[in-house]
Amino acid sequence: MKEIELLLAMPVTALAVFLAACAVTPTAPTPAVKAELAPTGTLRVAVFTGNPVLGARDKATGEVSGTTATMGRALAGSAGVPVRIIEYTAIAKLVEDAKTGEWDIAVVAFDPARRSVVDFAPPHIVVDLTFLVAPGSPIRSVAEADSPGVNIAAARGAATTLYLQRTLKQAQVVQAENEPAAFNLIKEGKAQVYAQNRYMLLGLADNLPGARVLDDRFSAAEMSIALPKGRPAALAYVSEFVEQSKKSGTVQRAIETAKLRGVRVAP
Repeated sequence: MKEIELLLAMPVTALAVFLAACAVTPTAPTPAVKAELAPTGTLRVAVFTGNPVLGARDKATGEVSGTTATMGRALAGSAGVPVRIIEYTAIAKLVEDAKTGEWDIAVVAFDPARRSVVDFAPPHIVVDLTFLVAPGSPIRSVAEADSPGVNIAAARGAATTLYLQRTLKQAQVVQAENEPAAFNLIKEGKAQVYAQNRYMLLGLADNLPGARVLDDRFSAAEMSIALPKGRPAALAYVSEFVEQSKKSGTVQRAIETAKLRGVRVAP
């Protein structure tokens, strides 16, 4: 009763601030949750730097930054554990390493095919998936790209690759080991289309005269924190953290700090 009286006595603005703080303050993890989240005592955050929506390495300093690093550091702070950033340049290798517990959390695009290896928290970032079209190509839409004789470049293990392998009717996916190699297939004339998220493609098109990013999309990538299978308590804690981070503005600030075009907070 005293607590209720205290709340009623607060000025309206102070009460609003208090309630907002309660809504975004994570529940302190139990020792069991903390042990499952960071079994080595340090939260190991895998950051894929081949996709700037997720992460990037500064060429001058070597520092790995971006939305995944920001979210990982915030999660470690919430859980009260140290953090270690682990860089990956190939998404297939990152996902494969979940099987041996090389990392504790990562951020990847949600795809059902990955559920055999990882468990997903709710998505926190959404970005369109579309095509970059090679200079001189007549392709003007996603539908036109799915035509006989069209080769679509994509990175092995990427969410774009997994999706297109399930949905393409006539075009063929040409896989490369990583994103730069996939883009090189366009420059080498081995593919007419390159599949990735809109943010990445807009940046690449700026440096390839005559290349175009299509206005429509074939899907949207929901970027989610992933954990190795078999950590249900940690997954529940991370899921709560994600929802609170969306409400508090943490995710939006991570997007803005990384200066990402065409990227938005997941609903």
